[in-house]
Amino acid sequence: QVQLVESGGGLVQPGGSLRLSCAASGSIFTIYVMGWYRQAPGKQRELVATITSGGTTNYADSVKGRFTISRPYASDTVYLQMNSLKPEDTAVYYCNARTEIPLRSDYWGQGTQVTVSS
Repeated sequence: QVQLVESGGGLVQPGGSLRLSCAASGSIFTIYVMGWYRQAPGKQRELVATITSGGTTNYADSVKGRFTISRPYASDTVYLQMNSLKPEDTAVYYCNARTEIPLRSDYWGQGTQVTVSS
């Protein structure tokens, strides 16, 4: 079992930066991949970025070059550094963790609100 808690959201101006954190607890060494997803009002949840246990990253085209996902070695926290924020980045951001051992399972945090507005 894995529990996830997000933090770091808030209100920022366009062009500003924000760093989100996701603290994992439980069977953290069984996690294969962690990621950030977001959901804006009236929209479906979409992938933002993922990182595997080996450090391989993947990003949505809309955030490439602006966002960076990271997880320090042996850390129980994954980060999402968001730069050059745009109003269209406004959404609730959710942390996701996927385990493969012993079985494939997905876990979600409760989300943290990010609002980009002047």
